[in-house]
Amino acid sequence: METNHDEKICIIGAGPSGLTMGMYLEKAGYKNYTILEKNDHVGGKCNSPEYKGKRYEMGAIMGVPSYYAVKDAMDFCGFTYDGPQLNRNYKRLDGSVYDPFDPKKPYNIPKLPRLMKLKNQMKKLGTLLETKYKGYDVNGHRGVAEGRYEGFDANGTGEWVTGENPNLKDLALPFKEFCELNGVELTQDIWIGPFTAFGYGYFDEIPAAYVLKYLDFQTTMNFVRCNLWTWKDGTQHIWERLNDHLAHSAVLNQTITKVERRDNHVYVTANGETTEYDKVIVTAPLQFMPDYFDASEEEKNLFSKIEYERYDVLACLPKKGQYPPISYYMFDNMAVKRLGHLMVLYCRWKGEEDQVITTYALRKHKDGKEIPYEECKQTVLEDMKICGCEVDKVINEQSWYYFPHVFSEDYKNGWYEKVEAMQGQNNTYYAGEVMGFGDMDETSQYSKELVYRFFK
Repeated sequence: METNHDEKICIIGAGPSGLTMGMYLEKAGYKNYTILEKNDHVGGKCNSPEYKGKRYEMGAIMGVPSYYAVKDAMDFCGFTYDGPQLNRNYKRLDGSVYDPFDPKKPYNIPKLPRLMKLKNQMKKLGTLLETKYKGYDVNGHRGVAEGRYEGFDANGTGEWVTGENPNLKDLALPFKEFCELNGVELTQDIWIGPFTAFGYGYFDEIPAAYVLKYLDFQTTMNFVRCNLWTWKDGTQHIWERLNDHLAHSAVLNQTITKVERRDNHVYVTANGETTEYDKVIVTAPLQFMPDYFDASEEEKNLFSKIEYERYDVLACLPKKGQYPPISYYMFDNMAVKRLGHLMVLYCRWKGEEDQVITTYALRKHKDGKEIPYEECKQTVLEDMKICGCEVDKVINEQSWYYFPHVFSEDYKNGWYEKVEAMQGQNNTYYAGEVMGFGDMDETSQYSKELVYRFFK
């Protein structure tokens, strides 16, 4: 493919994917790009409002040392992580504190055989991922359903790797079935914390590919050991800084009503004005792309198969004297039968009162009815009361369009291969969360790879 660095490129969306797309295009020599964002701010679900001079998190909370694309963005801007050190404890349904993994606790004595079995299965899974499932952690999903992998090395070396591995087809199975197939079903006890609690759904419905590309073994161990990155001014600050350092900062408050692709050009109508581009890169949710694009039947069909999570976040001020000293996970509430209940209460500044405490809950499973938002909210507030953190006031709330994905049948039948085959057609490229994963690093890594593949 002949490269033309003077091409006029439109990037739709100024979340981590869209902003890093601009950064990687710049690094590749492209300067004539425009990023259009419908909101009045950048960062997408990296959303860090302010309360009394401190920013709190309504979306993404943290990163880990294996977030290589996030590190690229920080290096590009000349800053690093500087936020509070995080830790967590655990609560039972009655609000009491416990540690489900400490074999020395008297209440865990009956569970010692299970804990030892879990330890052995963790070692087994680590070995299986390195051997039987080699290539599992390469960013993106193209080729997985066909038993192959292609992408940048997952260890951040910058090396482009390719290979064939028929065992990768197992990644289309729901993660629960994948674990049972490999005799490591207890490892779900470890993976559930940074997966289901962070809004990515349940292991009986989500393909293993999503779970393991986000929570590869290295990343999971970082979460287990609390080897975490945070930012004093919140995760949104990363993307605000990046936006400020780009040659062309995002254009905000842009309502796109029409995108037409004709005569080898792309015509984008935003806020009533139509602009001609050579190419368009969509990092905004592909599920809604047919609403404003001259979408083909293939685009309509494929993007209609995208599902998403209903993930609710409340920003709360507990009553005086009831502030939690630390963040808490409630593993029992991460079961499907406890849908709509509090899974995490997040305390950003350890031991400080008069700060915002955020709560997290899921309210949809593919086999059941969606719990109404207000019902879920009241359930979470009641759970907070049981946990000894009765809420005095909710100062912010958000129900996110979260973690777009496809289910196992569509994954197995080559959904990603079909979308990847459309890359470049009609001067259109597809990126964003669904093409990698719905965390800020995987979606940014995919932007890096798309630029490498099509805009060298």
